[in-house]
Amino acid sequence: MLVDAVLTNARAFFHGSLVECCLAVNDGCIFKIGKAPNMPKADEHFDVAGNLVLPGMIDAHVHLRDEGKAYKEDFYTGTAAAVAGGVTTVLDMPNNEPVTMSAEALKQRISLAERKVVANVGFYSEFPETLEEIDEIVGCGAVGFKLFMGHQTGGLNVDDDKAIAKAFEQVKRHHIPVAAHAEDQQTVKTAQERLKHAGRHDIDAFLEAHAESAELLAVQRLLKVNADINTRLHLCHITTRGSLAVLVDAKNSGMPLSCEVTPQHLLFSITDYANLGNMLVMVPPPRSKRDIDALWEGVVRGWVDLMVTDHAPHILSEKNASSVWEVKVGIPGLETLLPLALTFVKNGRLSLQRVVKLLCEKPADIFGLKDRGMLEQGKKADIVVVDFNRKFKVDASKFHSKAKYSPFNGWTLQGKPVKTFVNGQLAMEEDEILLKPGFGCVIRGCSA
Repeated sequence: MLVDAVLTNARAFFHGSLVECCLAVNDGCIFKIGKAPNMPKADEHFDVAGNLVLPGMIDAHVHLRDEGKAYKEDFYTGTAAAVAGGVTTVLDMPNNEPVTMSAEALKQRISLAERKVVANVGFYSEFPETLEEIDEIVGCGAVGFKLFMGHQTGGLNVDDDKAIAKAFEQVKRHHIPVAAHAEDQQTVKTAQERLKHAGRHDIDAFLEAHAESAELLAVQRLLKVNADINTRLHLCHITTRGSLAVLVDAKNSGMPLSCEVTPQHLLFSITDYANLGNMLVMVPPPRSKRDIDALWEGVVRGWVDLMVTDHAPHILSEKNASSVWEVKVGIPGLETLLPLALTFVKNGRLSLQRVVKLLCEKPADIFGLKDRGMLEQGKKADIVVVDFNRKFKVDASKFHSKAKYSPFNGWTLQGKPVKTFVNGQLAMEEDEILLKPGFGCVIRGCSA
């Protein structure tokens, strides 16, 4: 048999360990993993020169922008940034312009993405204005629903626990997750109004408004609402010791619950605002050293399920506003996620097995991506080749993302993605994007 391609001289992460092998790829899937003499003939051969071969990363928390926010990022630039960083699948958040909160808005977004993406993309929806629309949105392919509790974004009243409970009950029937940004709207809003009235426009005021208590209160509210419903609940970018503790207790009680952290919340604390200023303005913000230590313990011990970017691109002028209340929150992260994670491995903070669990296997499991997340016969051939020994400096000016800035700019990292395959096709080689817009696939949720 003649297959599409064979990757030779690989050190592949296969069934929990590194194996010297070759990988045959055909029709977008992994056809065979084995030794060179057992490989079928192929149209193409890629000698990966003993480099590390991993499943393509899955980033479950990405803001691809486009539509009314295309000046910040569009589907092509965002997914080009993804494959440049070894990320083959991204899940796109719905706080767009227009907000993705109806079947029509989701269809429009999917139609646009299909013409532009070079990685695989799945879409969240915000909750619609009427809960009856949930079934239609799921039928269009939403991978999950997003509940942004920090301020009103979708059609669901985030201050009404009974309304949230009804929405959770409706979603539960479809076996897809609800991903929640856990900050209590009233806590944040009251603090912001008080601080603005006092003439406070500084970063310390922002940190005071987005206090740890706002996150903890929102987490506790969500767990209480979900206690008797048991919807699959996913807590986004957890940042505090207290939040993690109550999540672990709820997990141990049997609630179907997962949570994520970002590299920025593992690496920066409130003391870093002195040097980085507006660059670190994000929600939720970086916390104390004690919180960071707790998050690291959660990552190492498996209490934290995913590592994500919360890739949130803006133009640089939007990060440089003089009033903190006008600064756009968030940073780009798709091109630094995997190199940061591999640097954690090199520094002894994480095992390679844990990185693959956080960035490949668990996101595939939580979001029902059954044909991705592992190097295995029959799975989609989403593959990243990494030069594990290559050191390089982050140069944000060369990002494929439209956002040409990063708090990691100038950092030396070790572990460089050198080839990325999306659905069996070579998408990136040595930072060059090789696929045409529209090659990536739109992934639809398991109930679609």
